[in-house]
Amino acid sequence: MPQTVFTIGHSTHTLERLIALLRLHEITAVGDVRSRPYSRTNPQFNRESLKDRLRTVGITYVFLGKELGARSEDSSCYENGRVQYGRVALTELFRQGLDRVQEGMKKYCLALMCAEKEPLECHRTILVARHLSARGIDVQHILASGRLESQTEILDRLMRQLNLPESDMFRSREDVQSDAYRIQESRIAYASNDVKSNAPPQGVGR
Repeated sequence: MPQTVFTIGHSTHTLERLIALLRLHEITAVGDVRSRPYSRTNPQFNRESLKDRLRTVGITYVFLGKELGARSEDSSCYENGRVQYGRVALTELFRQGLDRVQEGMKKYCLALMCAEKEPLECHRTILVARHLSARGIDVQHILASGRLESQTEILDRLMRQLNLPESDMFRSREDVQSDAYRIQESRIAYASNDVKSNAPPQGVGR
């Protein structure tokens, strides 16, 4: 049986609702994959207050945004100011982040947390979960309703949304999946305001 890691988006939930969703799936640790672990609109999810609140209910918090965040600090991961997920995935720091997830899974029931409610709108699905799946890890996304959607199911949903066939005479299912990932990345990958520069972006955000 493959190991399982979960993901969740804090969205505009209250802390109590987030904790309820985590408890529903017996989560014992949260790995925060936001590059900037602060929220202007939902300050209850700022790094320090979230860590303290989770501790009171027996859930461990760890920050993984440096390794697995959407906004790389490596300038080589940008093209015309936009993050390139393929380049991020090749970095040693990203590999170390995946290693930390796998190590954490030995001790905890782990959920990777970012901000977006919809998994398909978040790098936790299009970047991080993609490469965890490639390592043979079962990824389950906790939806706002509490229902689970696997990485396979969510990718199937994405292909339907994009009107992509599961496969055809000339391309395998894996080829079509790669197209789906590429198209969705072009829609959601972070782009610096200064698109003329390859410098990594600054400021608050996921």
